[in-house]
Amino acid sequence: MIASPALAFLLGWLTARPLIRRLRAELADAAWLLSHDPLTGMLNRVGFHAALASSPQPVVVMLIDLDNFKPVNDTHGHDTGDDLLVETGDRITDTATMLGGTAARLSGDEFAVLLPVRDQNHSRTADLFLTTIAQPVQLTTGHTPFTVTVTASIGVTIAETADPLHDVALRRADIAMYHAKHAGGNRYTVYEPGMTMPANQQRRGPRLRDLRQQGRGVTA
Repeated sequence: MIASPALAFLLGWLTARPLIRRLRAELADAAWLLSHDPLTGMLNRVGFHAALASSPQPVVVMLIDLDNFKPVNDTHGHDTGDDLLVETGDRITDTATMLGGTAARLSGDEFAVLLPVRDQNHSRTADLFLTTIAQPVQLTTGHTPFTVTVTASIGVTIAETADPLHDVALRRADIAMYHAKHAGGNRYTVYEPGMTMPANQQRRGPRLRDLRQQGRGVTA
């Protein structure tokens, strides 16, 4: 009499176990997609915000925008452009990890990095990212291999403890990045108090493809 309910419970649990495992896996996948970019596997904007919130502060924020990505994308197609973004993302991630930081792809060809503040001279660190990104990349269109080289413009700022990332730190890094791009690209600019957006420069939005992914519930 007592064994029957226990046996029934055990059989029910064993039957439901595969379903529970599948639901847990689906939940983990959904949680990952909320904070990661599906193309590069890097953190996305949401994940980047969360990383800053949990980072010891102050922290260095770098905004990295590729200078000549669009011609590659337009000439060789979106798939090849995506391959270039993946390779660039890997390089940025590896460099950030080596420096004890975190990297993200915010949208399109725009990346961001969080780094611990070790000193006030960011020249060596920014130059390292510039040099790493500018190394030639081997790509393939169809069965034809080719080599491309892209450079980047980098904006650098310090996020203090009381700074909201979106309203202050990223905005300052964005302004500094556009000064680097306005000066010809393949360089970095450190934000200075009072710095404003260069004349005739407006913030670019994400690619239409990124907006479509967001509309399907995938954050890029």
